[in-house]
Amino acid sequence: MRSEPFLVVGLGEILWDLLPGGKQLGGAPANCAFHAHSLGATGAVVSCVGDDEPGREIFARLEAFGLDTRGIARDSRHPTGTVSVSVSEQGQPSYTIHEGVAWDFLTLNEAMLDLARRCDAVCFGSLAQRSPESRRAIAAFLEATRPECLRVFDVNLRQHYYDLDILATTLPHASVFKINDEELPVVSCLLGLRGNTQETILSALFEAYPLQALALTRGSKGSTLWTRNAFSECPGGSVERIADTVGAGDAFAATLTVGLLRKLPLDRLNTLANRVAAYVCSQPGPTPTLPAEILAEWDA
Repeated sequence: MRSEPFLVVGLGEILWDLLPGGKQLGGAPANCAFHAHSLGATGAVVSCVGDDEPGREIFARLEAFGLDTRGIARDSRHPTGTVSVSVSEQGQPSYTIHEGVAWDFLTLNEAMLDLARRCDAVCFGSLAQRSPESRRAIAAFLEATRPECLRVFDVNLRQHYYDLDILATTLPHASVFKINDEELPVVSCLLGLRGNTQETILSALFEAYPLQALALTRGSKGSTLWTRNAFSECPGGSVERIADTVGAGDAFAATLTVGLLRKLPLDRLNTLANRVAAYVCSQPGPTPTLPAEILAEWDA
């Protein structure tokens, strides 16, 4: 039995989400590291912030959460990233992701490479690959991981910050691919995958890339998980009142990642990932503290 926590790295953007109710720490990889840490892993972030007050606030917030910040660089030439977020009456967010920020200029250092060589899983997406510098750094980090490391590609299509090259060069490095039902037709069109149903498109992904697992999320309608020899369907978790859906997918990705590392049965993992994501939807912002009843079910 493993005696120490799994090390899960969130690789890519870290920023402040400027929400209607105030700013919240955000960035999908950072959110994933936060929730993985909540679920018993050691969470670490590899990113870059400005040498400014918002950047110092990020360090303070992550350290208060207990996350490993040694993989976060400081950039004296570019500001800490921010995203302006508006939320519809149904809780659906719209994002304006500001450019020319510190995480667009990520360069690996020895502390980051040490995390790459030691981590059990790394979660990353397409957004942080919008700049050539960060794209190269992410590729180098993935290449430095051990063969058994789970490389979780949560695609997170945002605005116009994705293209065929990002998808085609990143998927061969991924062992787990998470995508939602709105992203699937866009990705399948870019990659030229053939299929009349979600299932046939996902089967084509398995045939084209060396993936161990696939996750298709459908918001309140639940999710489907596939591995090479198992399948799980979950109808979703109920939410009495949606505060916003910011970070729900990241929470799902974190639960999926830690659950796969723990080798949980696929049906149980699918149910728990939906429960965590549903709870995040019920709270403002992407990183609420998970309640004791969810953590008790996770540890059962």
